Amino acid sequence: MSENRTKKMIAEVFNDIANGIQNGRFKNNVRIGLTLLGSEHGVEEMVKAAELAKIKYHDFDIVLIGPKVEADFEIIEVQTAQEGHKKMTELLESGNLSGCVTQHFDFPIGVSTVGKLVTPGKGADMILATTTGTTSTNRVEGMVLNAISGIATAKAVGIKNPTVGILNLDGARQVERILKEVQSNGYEFTFADSLRADGGAVMRGNDLLSGTPDVMVCDSLTGNLLVKTFASFTTGGNYETVGAGYGPGIGENYDKLVNIVSRSSGAPLISEALRYCATCAENTVLDIARAEFAKANKAGLREAINKVIKKVEKLDTEEEIKMPKKRVVTFPILGIDILELEDACKCLWKQEIYSESGMGCTGPVVLVPEQESDKAIEILKKAEFMS
Repeated sequence: MSENRTKKMIAEVFNDIANGIQNGRFKNNVRIGLTLLGSEHGVEEMVKAAELAKIKYHDFDIVLIGPKVEADFEIIEVQTAQEGHKKMTELLESGNLSGCVTQHFDFPIGVSTVGKLVTPGKGADMILATTTGTTSTNRVEGMVLNAISGIATAKAVGIKNPTVGILNLDGARQVERILKEVQSNGYEFTFADSLRADGGAVMRGNDLLSGTPDVMVCDSLTGNLLVKTFASFTTGGNYETVGAGYGPGIGENYDKLVNIVSRSSGAPLISEALRYCATCAENTVLDIARAEFAKANKAGLREAINKVIKKVEKLDTEEEIKMPKKRVVTFPILGIDILELEDACKCLWKQEIYSESGMGCTGPVVLVPEQESDKAIEILKKAEFMS
């Protein structure tokens, strides 16, 4: 070995020691890939992101996958985005990379990404579960599984007991009932409480802006829209700057750590996505996810999901139910999911209680006569339309 090479190696060791002292830790062989091709802002923007991350963070290595560029990084050369994904997958499977940040990657059904954004109300981080991919083709089941993925990812970034909120979307009340049943069967987690006066685990727009829960549960399409809005609301939409992107693909048995950014993501966001991916790699987010799903399954996760889904399917195929004689309805019953609103009314009709569906300022309601409100609530609880 030449004298110059020996001196260079010694210098690198001392640089690592200095960085470790400065940042309170030492390199732990976490290697995060970054594919360079595919960005709407060009290869230069991707390299800039890597350089920003290198300046800010010193406890992981960055490997560039793309065309040859002038940069102080290890570069694995490829000529197309498709070739970059193929090479990325090979490197992840071989263990050469701990994780990778890329764009426009196709995950299998059952895997979706858990994003991390900065909420404008308080400048706090919030995990958004999920933002791309499809955990399930059934909306309610997908959101329930997203909650487990979100909890696992929150734990991987250092939140020991993350609070969970469910965004007020179609299916939210069904998701809440399923999660409450699994919670009562021994799966330990904590529901967030809305900052609105009536509280509850179903989150409003105010909670989204303020970052009320550690983990906000939604479907991937909604999550995707939210990440784009939160990331680029100061730039006009074509350059994402805030947050850490769309996050790692999480599934019950998924085995590759792939973090997603958008083709419109800018260097500031991508640098944070690299940090996010490195933290997930260091703390073995995929192992945590497997453990969380195992605990939830042990607490009856699948059974709780199937009970709600099959109940809805059964109601959809039932014979036509005649509506009782119309009466004045003034008592609102809250807590019914909008996807089950008409079925809840029919459930009451079968018991000769006239009811109507409606929409209040806090969400869907079933309206019944005042004098039959207690009986109606009892019927709906027994039929598991509300908890």
